[in-house]
Amino acid sequence: MSISNFLISKTRRCLFLPSHGRGNALPKDLKDLLRRRAGIWDLPELPGLGGPLEKDGAVALSQRRSAELVGLNKVWYGVNGATGLLQAALLSLARPNECVLMPRNIHRSIINACIIGQIKPVLFDIPFMEETGHLLPPDEDWINSIISDIRQKKIKIAAVVLVNPTYQGYAVDLKPIVNQFHRCNWPVLVDEAHGAHFSIDINLNLPRSALLSGADLVVHSLHKSASGLVQTSALWLNGDRVDTERIEKNISLLQTTSPSALFLASCESAISELHNPTGQKKLKKRIYEARQIYSSLVKCGLPLLKNQDPLKLILNTASVGVSGLEADKKLILRGIYGELPEPGSLTFCLGFSKHKGLVGDMKKAWHEFISGYSILDSFPNFLKPPFPSLTLIPIDVGSAWNENFELVHLSDAVHRVSSRMICPYPPGIPLVIPGEIFDERRVKWLLEQKKLWPDQIPSYVRVVN
Repeated sequence: MSISNFLISKTRRCLFLPSHGRGNALPKDLKDLLRRRAGIWDLPELPGLGGPLEKDGAVALSQRRSAELVGLNKVWYGVNGATGLLQAALLSLARPNECVLMPRNIHRSIINACIIGQIKPVLFDIPFMEETGHLLPPDEDWINSIISDIRQKKIKIAAVVLVNPTYQGYAVDLKPIVNQFHRCNWPVLVDEAHGAHFSIDINLNLPRSALLSGADLVVHSLHKSASGLVQTSALWLNGDRVDTERIEKNISLLQTTSPSALFLASCESAISELHNPTGQKKLKKRIYEARQIYSSLVKCGLPLLKNQDPLKLILNTASVGVSGLEADKKLILRGIYGELPEPGSLTFCLGFSKHKGLVGDMKKAWHEFISGYSILDSFPNFLKPPFPSLTLIPIDVGSAWNENFELVHLSDAVHRVSSRMICPYPPGIPLVIPGEIFDERRVKWLLEQKKLWPDQIPSYVRVVN
């Protein structure tokens, strides 16, 4: 099948990203634009239009208006996903050989930025759910312990990166955590790719957004948690801890000089919709509907996990002894397309589309699937990753990445230095990063993970030669 034919193929239940649900929930003004003559929107950075780094033009004016809507200093639109803006943001916070504190569930794009900028990642362990294998955001007490450990080890930190919410929709209140880091004089970047809709300051009982929690830099993926097209994103600046010129210098380093005018228009539409009365009314309806779907599915016997984002449904497949990877394949055959299959769960993204009749379809598909198993028993608990409280990478990540390497079997990698990331995707969270040493506990744990992720954990790994 050609790419074009695949794009127009039909799927019955689209419970995957982007959040606009194959165009159903795109903002009206963007739909109107797409209905016009094909290609009319495919323009270069013409005078009068400009781009994200230009001082004048329609894009610059739009960015100023978006920042005013949210009440922050500045915003930059992105056209190469949250990845490009996260990397530009990190490079703006730390110089070569400086240390940046970040959680173990950091996205691989941040580690790639460390390679580019010769930044030293200091990874801190985070809570782990043994029943599901999920990593959770740390709370205030957890962060207090991490800060104490840093002080005891006398590590000089230049900045902090946080992830909130997680891919599965777990979130905590960031405000006290951001305040903790600010008291240490550390600027904070938050990867809020999955939480743009948290920024709506209306009574939806959603977690507080990083934008409202005092974070210095916040990155949103507008296709993951707003109604933008894939690759659209936004980088928000709050306060004066980070230099604007430095941010723009790093955006220019990583972002194309020919940004898509269609994507830029999509950034504007997605942000505007989140912050105008019509868009907020639409979001309220979707949140209400999502909570009703969750309650109805639980009553129908589906083992759903609780999280903080109602637009994410997590099917706890481990509770009935089924791999989420297997469940995903079988549910697709029944017309249910999920977003994130993992060894113990399957996450669905409801997004901003309507889902009439979804409860009945999911109930039928799930019960047909599990009826094929004569015995249903929960998985044993997942093994906690053998991460220390703090991980200081002994060899520079960039050096390890660029050194000559050799391939060795994973079981023979003990005491060797990793030259690459081991990173199941999705969700794109590195289990090992360049420069880390494969100790015996880590190798043993990875071999167990390979049984759960047979196609994602390699049998042979690249180590520094």
